[in-house]
Amino acid sequence: MEIHKGASAFKSDKPTVVTIGTFDGVHAGHQKIIKRLVDSARANNLESVILTFFPHPRMVLQKESGIKLINTIEERTDILEQSGIDHLVIHPFTMQFSRLTAREFVKEILVEKLRAKKVIIGYDHRFGRNRTANINDLKKFGEEFDFEVEEITRQDIEEVAVSSTKIRTALEEGRVEKANNYLRHPFSLKGEVVKGRGLGKEFNYPTANINIAEDYKLIPKNGVYVVRSVIEGETYFGMMSIGTNPTVGGTSRTIESFFFKLDKDLYGKRLKIDLLIRIRDEKKFNSVEELKLAMKQDEAFSKQYIKDNYVE
Repeated sequence: MEIHKGASAFKSDKPTVVTIGTFDGVHAGHQKIIKRLVDSARANNLESVILTFFPHPRMVLQKESGIKLINTIEERTDILEQSGIDHLVIHPFTMQFSRLTAREFVKEILVEKLRAKKVIIGYDHRFGRNRTANINDLKKFGEEFDFEVEEITRQDIEEVAVSSTKIRTALEEGRVEKANNYLRHPFSLKGEVVKGRGLGKEFNYPTANINIAEDYKLIPKNGVYVVRSVIEGETYFGMMSIGTNPTVGGTSRTIESFFFKLDKDLYGKRLKIDLLIRIRDEKKFNSVEELKLAMKQDEAFSKQYIKDNYVE
C-alpha cells in the first residue's frame, strides 16, 4: 500500500476506483466495503484508492463537539495497510478545503488528481460546500467526467454506522471483548513510555506508563484490563490499569501496564498495546494492602485467561 499525504501527492500509472470515508476503527462493516473496492479494482484493471481525511471534518467544522475516535490516524493507516488496497490518500481537511463546491471537488480531486474511473460510495453520501450534493449529483458528474458510480446500499451503510456507534459505546462502557468482535481485531492504545510516580515498582508491579499524545483518541472506561504487546519482536502479556489511582491519592488519569516475564527498560519506547478483556472497575481501596491483594487477584485472573485463550 502506498500512502499519499494529500491528493496532490498521489501518483498512479493506472486509472483508479475510489471510495471515500473516515473508516474509524476499520471494523467489519468497513472491511466489507474495502473488499468490494479491492475486488472491483482487480476485475477492472484499476488501482484501488481510499480517500480519507485528517483532521476529522468534525474537528474542524464543529470544534466544540469533542469527538473521540477509535483510531488515531497512525493506527488507522497501520490497519488499512493489511487490507489489500493499493493506495491510501490522507487529505488534509481544512476550512478552505471544506469550501470547495461539489463540482470543484469532483473535478479537481477525484478526476484530475486521483484519476477516478469508478467511485464506490454510500447512498447517503453528501459532499461539496455545506454538504449540498448527493449521490444523484455524483452520478451526473460521472456522466460528465466519464466515471462510474457504484452505490453502497442503505443496509450496508447502516451496518457501518451502527458498528461505529456500538464500538465507541462498548469501549466507553469498558466492554472491550464486544468492541473487538465488531472490529475483528483487538482495540489498541499506542504511545510513548514515560516516567510515572514509580508506585508500581514499590508494589512489585513495575509499570510502563503510556502517554497518548493524540487528545482525540478514545480511551476506554477506567478499570483493569488484560493486555498484549509485541516488544522487540517478542509477544508479552500483562495487565493495564486505566484510571486515577485513587487508593494512593492520584488525581490525573494515567494508563499503566505491567507485563509478565518482561525485564527491560521501556522508557522512551513507543508501544502498541492490545486490550483483550476487562477484569474489573477501578476502585478506591481502604488500604494499600487491600490494593496489593486485588492486584494479586488481577494477576491470577489474567494468567488463567491467557492460558485458556492464547497459550497452547
